[in-house]
Amino acid sequence: METADVVIVGGGIVGLGTGMALAETRRLAVTVIETERDLARHQTGHNSGVIHSGLYYKPGSAKARNCAAGRELMYRFCADNGIPHDRCGKLVVATKESEIPALAELERRGAANGLQRLHRLTAAEMRAIEPHVNGVAGLRVPETGIVDYKAVAQVYAAKIEAAGGRVRTATKFVGCGRAQDGLTVETTAGPLRAKLLVNCAGLYSDRVARLCGVEPGVQIVPFRGEYYELTPAAGHLCKHLIYPVPDARLPFLGVHFTRMIGGGVECGPNAVLAFRREGYRLQDVNLRDLWELARYGGFWKMARKFWWTGMGEMYRSFSKRAFWHALQQLIPEVKFGDLVPAGAGVRAQAVEPSGKLVDDFFIRQADRMVHVLNAPSPAATASISIGRTIAEMALKELGLPQLGPPTGETTTHFFPDARVA
Repeated sequence: METADVVIVGGGIVGLGTGMALAETRRLAVTVIETERDLARHQTGHNSGVIHSGLYYKPGSAKARNCAAGRELMYRFCADNGIPHDRCGKLVVATKESEIPALAELERRGAANGLQRLHRLTAAEMRAIEPHVNGVAGLRVPETGIVDYKAVAQVYAAKIEAAGGRVRTATKFVGCGRAQDGLTVETTAGPLRAKLLVNCAGLYSDRVARLCGVEPGVQIVPFRGEYYELTPAAGHLCKHLIYPVPDARLPFLGVHFTRMIGGGVECGPNAVLAFRREGYRLQDVNLRDLWELARYGGFWKMARKFWWTGMGEMYRSFSKRAFWHALQQLIPEVKFGDLVPAGAGVRAQAVEPSGKLVDDFFIRQADRMVHVLNAPSPAATASISIGRTIAEMALKELGLPQLGPPTGETTTHFFPDARVA
């Protein structure tokens, strides 16, 4: 039987970041298993590619602690490994006077989270940066950037293998049982013997936990984010990244304009309930996934609280014109014909039985197991930092010495106060 010190379920950027930390720093025998034939196929591969600054997150939260250091580690990693990236900056725009208090709160949070170059702009100053933008005030966020996270994930995988680890695609996790001095991890490619399992299965993380005999305490609810792209002729309307002031009650940022590292400008996403965990299209339906939602009381409590917001998002999903009008709030010159469909992504959103959307990282530990059950944005941005933190938890389970900080870094990016159940 094939053996490993640690088996990681999930070949997305968080699982690969964790594997890289364990394989490179502690030289553990790491095996990453991924159901799909390609790595980073789902959330990582459909990511908008933004390197987030840390502007939005509650000071002191796990997301805030990870984002600042994780962002700088990502920039350094890309530079060291020849991965194209651009620290292009972002503009957050208040389109009406009533949004200015929320903009001021974002400025306060950004300053508390260590953004030293953040500054408020008047309408005229905004237009000097983005001549086509519409708004009464804004925030300039120079620390924000863009990258291709699928390319980043491929380099993570290469580093795992270079350190002696294995990355196995087309290998689906089936179950996990106790064995002498460890675990037996069942897969479609045969069993693996491991000392420890790390669950980074994203959209299926709650199911993987249950297959391991661990009650996750949350359920994954999939939300589809749909995108359009500006035609090449309209690309000049956006020079950086342009975001609205978000609704603080929701873990979504609203439709925005995002320059892409490969060229072009992406517009979106909205946030609609997906009828399948891999529901990238409206017609993608899975009866098991729907039945799980229907049986989960937390889903209905969430729906009752946010039904009106959900109806608006669904309307934008059905109506390109409604999507266009939302984008015109930021750039009025965008024409209906400037938008072409550009695919979608699905976000794995953990929802508590109370109906609360889990907004921070949520990790449940068990004997010889670490289950990552909610890894929201900025998970990709901070994947090196988050991967090291999950690796620290794994090492503690194994009774091994901790990693310690990366060379030249402090330990402020670890999140000892994260929601660990």
